[in-house]
Amino acid sequence: MSAATADRGGSGVAAGAGAAGAGPVQQTSGAGHGHAVRVAVGPADLDACFAVRKEVFVVEQGVAEDLEYDGRDGDAVHVLAVRADGQPLGTGRLLYGPGAADRTGGDPAVGSLGRLAVTAAARGLGIGAALVRAIEEAARGRGLAAVDLHAQSHALGFYERLGYVAYGPEFLDADMPHRAMRREL
Repeated sequence: MSAATADRGGSGVAAGAGAAGAGPVQQTSGAGHGHAVRVAVGPADLDACFAVRKEVFVVEQGVAEDLEYDGRDGDAVHVLAVRADGQPLGTGRLLYGPGAADRTGGDPAVGSLGRLAVTAAARGLGIGAALVRAIEEAARGRGLAAVDLHAQSHALGFYERLGYVAYGPEFLDADMPHRAMRREL
């Protein structure tokens, strides 16, 4: 799996999530593969987000479903990447406010990016980077000054190329090594 493939850090996706600031975030097109990245709205979008996460985290990486769906999704903003024909390609979420406090050192000006996942067929097309930028834009729209994440250690280079800086020691999340990272917005 490529570095852009998956990051369980931050953490999950559920009904009612991300209603504020809903709508298209950005349109991208990579190497002839047109896709859109938008804030997930409504049950169909959220179901697509959950399906991508299940495929990547539960099936590919063997994360237990009770760990993947952690109860924080209802308060999160979810982003979804879809192909021109509507096929879901990737997802991620932003936690902010009290729901992110344990992942941001309690700083209300910092959001937490997590559950970033790109389907195997869509890897290498720039979808992961587009999802990260869409989450950052959602964070800016909520007045946040920075975004933290818990990156799978193999993905550190991906996030470093996007301006994130690792801090603190390596730790286990779902039995996989992770590092905390931050990017000022």
